[in-house]
Amino acid sequence: MSELTHFDSEGQAHMVDVGSKADTERVAVATGSIHMLASTLQLIINGDAKKGDVLGIARIAAIQASKRTSDLIPLCHPISLTKVSVEFEVDEKANTIHCTVTTKCTGKTGVEMEALTATSVALLTIYDMSKAVDRGMVMGEIKLLEKQGGKSGHWVA
Repeated sequence: MSELTHFDSEGQAHMVDVGSKADTERVAVATGSIHMLASTLQLIINGDAKKGDVLGIARIAAIQASKRTSDLIPLCHPISLTKVSVEFEVDEKANTIHCTVTTKCTGKTGVEMEALTATSVALLTIYDMSKAVDRGMVMGEIKLLEKQGGKSGHWVA
């Protein structure tokens, strides 16, 4: 990766032409975390949050966000996703919920932005559903863990 591909020779932003690229199976895995008070985490774990099943709603929000990525990120291509999975891992010692999203498609361009968007929205949804009891939650460490497919091949963080 030696140049920014979303700019033309005059420096103007443009959507990259992927028309000549081969369709390949593409997979991306992204992760992120949200840290909170122990009492907030217990409300989520016990299902006692006032707004309902926090992680269930966050999972649906992540899937929905992955499908809307090109509406949110101006130069992203619309992707026909074939799979989106969202997993949560609760770390009670650190009062943290880790989110991992895997996205898949068969197409001409990758699914990294879909995985990253889904992860971000899952964490934002947890925040939104829990902010009444904990406005100090901190989201972070959102990153791509792995990408497969296309001419750049397999990449692992």
